[in-house]
Amino acid sequence: MACLSPSQLQKFQEDGFLVLEGFLSAEECVAMQQRIGKIVAEMDVPPHCRTEFSTHEEEQLQAQGSTDYFLSSGDKIRFFFEKGVFDEKGNFLVPPEKSINKIGHALHAHDPIFRSITHSPKVQQPHIGGEVFPHQDASFLYTEPLGRVLGVWIALEDATVENGCLWFIPGSHTSGVSRRMVRAPAGSAPGTSFLGSEPAWDSSLFVPTPVQKGALVLIHGEVVHKSKQNLSDCSRQAYTFHLMEASGTTWSPENWLQPTAELPFPPLYT
Repeated sequence: MACLSPSQLQKFQEDGFLVLEGFLSAEECVAMQQRIGKIVAEMDVPPHCRTEFSTHEEEQLQAQGSTDYFLSSGDKIRFFFEKGVFDEKGNFLVPPEKSINKIGHALHAHDPIFRSITHSPKVQQPHIGGEVFPHQDASFLYTEPLGRVLGVWIALEDATVENGCLWFIPGSHTSGVSRRMVRAPAGSAPGTSFLGSEPAWDSSLFVPTPVQKGALVLIHGEVVHKSKQNLSDCSRQAYTFHLMEASGTTWSPENWLQPTAELPFPPLYT
């Protein structure tokens, strides 16, 4: 899988997303799940840093948008939690391993298993440059010109309609970005704000994209997508990261995520 076939590339260009089943082996998925289990078992997050992760705009600004724990996580491995898993003092109401919404944002750099997957030859394709509310990745990872960011979403378990698979509006990547999350000036509160607003997307336009364990989903930075709440008894673990075409691209200095001296954005090809 050094590159996409012409038909796969055409479908990605038309729809703004593409499913590649069987991208990782079952053994690779298990290794990543076991590694995450060890990382979670060893996590030590002070109560005042325990942030509930959300993609709802107001909740984003109140929670991760106003805490340095989130805004400075670009070069670290940090933990973000589901809603309702803490009491008023920040103590866990559920087992810690059941509380995680997201681990970010530098597993690809600091953990050897996730680094090896991220930089695997299978990922190096040269021919393509709780509930998650409808959004576009480029709202948070903005570039000039647009169209230079690609999301890579890998299912470590089967992702079904019942347990929260991805949903897309095919072809919605051709109309630009409706809003942007931007960093506030240093010392301001909250730490981020939104420019523009999210349209009221027609729910009938979304199509579910269930995939099997080991599948990879390519996500154009401007395609509208979401996932529904997992109401099943089955978990749905996934590993996701983003790629940017570096040549001729400017990463917005207003993005919440910024490279640091300790961890510049690593090249995919090393």
